[in-house]
Amino acid sequence: MKKRIPKSYFILIRYIILLALMFSLPLIYKIFTPLTVYSTIFLLKLFYNISAFNLNTLSPILIINSKTIIQLIPACIAGSAYLLLLILNLTVPMSLRKRLHTILLSFILLLALNILRIFILTVLYHNNFRFFDFTHKMFWYVLSTVFVVLIWFFVVKLYKIKEIPVYTDFKHLLKNVK
Repeated sequence: MKKRIPKSYFILIRYIILLALMFSLPLIYKIFTPLTVYSTIFLLKLFYNISAFNLNTLSPILIINSKTIIQLIPACIAGSAYLLLLILNLTVPMSLRKRLHTILLSFILLLALNILRIFILTVLYHNNFRFFDFTHKMFWYVLSTVFVVLIWFFVVKLYKIKEIPVYTDFKHLLKNVK
């Protein structure tokens, strides 16, 4: 007879992985900086003449029509948002297949929204939009958080996730303490 591995071990493994990933922000930036920058350049090139410099750094510079300079600092890449989506995902019990799907979908959605955000802000800045500073701060302080929350809620609904991050694991562990 095959002995089943207790659910508590899987919870422990997930949180050990989560602890290790807490220090993965440099890796997240290494992966998502080029994806974000090159996708943004591609989109901008549909409308403008773009020159790009320092593409292999954490703060690439884009020049639009030889007059507007845009520097994409690490905050533009939204590494913390990817990490938060990863944390939410790893603190909910689900099958490995479902987890991989939810992480992949969450990251793709965040990447697409982030590229769109950078594109819109770049166009506004290049066109000397009167309320650019206000719009930029709204995107930064409000919409970036809303993006993560909406992505998570969408994934939860799409994949019919009924569990609550951390709470469900904690409840299970308390119930099974001997």
